[in-house]
Amino acid sequence: MSSCGQELSFSSPPERVVTLDQSSTETLLALGLQDRMAGTSNLKTAVAPQYRAAYDSVPVLNPKILTGEQLRAATPDLVVSSFAALYTKDRVGTREELRGLGLPSYVSVVDCPQAGGAGPTPFDLLLRDYENLGRIFRVEDRAAKLIAEQRRVIDRASKGRSAVTGEVTVVWLYSVYAGLPYVAGHGGMPSAMSELVGVRNAFDDVDEDWPEVSWEEIARRDPDVIVIGDLSERGAPGDSAAEKLDMLRKEPTMSQLTAVKANRVIEVPGIEMDPSVRTVNTLGLFVEGLRKLGHVR
Repeated sequence: MSSCGQELSFSSPPERVVTLDQSSTETLLALGLQDRMAGTSNLKTAVAPQYRAAYDSVPVLNPKILTGEQLRAATPDLVVSSFAALYTKDRVGTREELRGLGLPSYVSVVDCPQAGGAGPTPFDLLLRDYENLGRIFRVEDRAAKLIAEQRRVIDRASKGRSAVTGEVTVVWLYSVYAGLPYVAGHGGMPSAMSELVGVRNAFDDVDEDWPEVSWEEIARRDPDVIVIGDLSERGAPGDSAAEKLDMLRKEPTMSQLTAVKANRVIEVPGIEMDPSVRTVNTLGLFVEGLRKLGHVR
């Protein structure tokens, strides 16, 4: 099997895997692999309730970014990450360095889309991760069950496209840093969810997952709906959905938008705006929010 440019092969299923981020941690927990996990790291928010008991049985090597020393001390036989950027010299080491130590590493197909070829959506790539990990750990039946469960949610959302009323535009507000908003651009999971449901991401013309924009530019695009990501447990200023909504109401240009005045806002867990085993939950929240706002018949 190939993982973002590196060939992986296993004579037997890994028994001491370490995960470098919350999304990969929860994916392995969804596959029932907590007994194979030698450690987790980089928790951004509370673990989903359905994975909490399993998560509590796994050592937390670092609540933030894992170091190379901490990784090696855990004596893993596989490292899994949702993001290629976590494999750097100043973190756990590059994938080449780890391979030189005899330690294989896996990167989510979502973060290496060129490996997926032309055509697949972020959801398709996410489901491919489950298939790949099922093969690596010899739990193909669990992976197939998870894929089927999530595919049903995705297909149900897609079939609702015909029920969308008019051309609906949406801004996905992920975070606010130093007073400036970060929104979903083209190619990321929010863009995929918008297209799947039959609405338009207002910043789909920006070829970047999470571009920094201005409040004035959001106002100029005058979205019908604003989706706010709640990252309250991360704890940075402006992370909670309530803080973001307060900013929208106080910011001079944004406060005049119909979407803000009429509270045409959908709140979702911020972590689920990125590809993860939990993203189908936000897909459901998004569809239900559109329905409540009258954009879906």
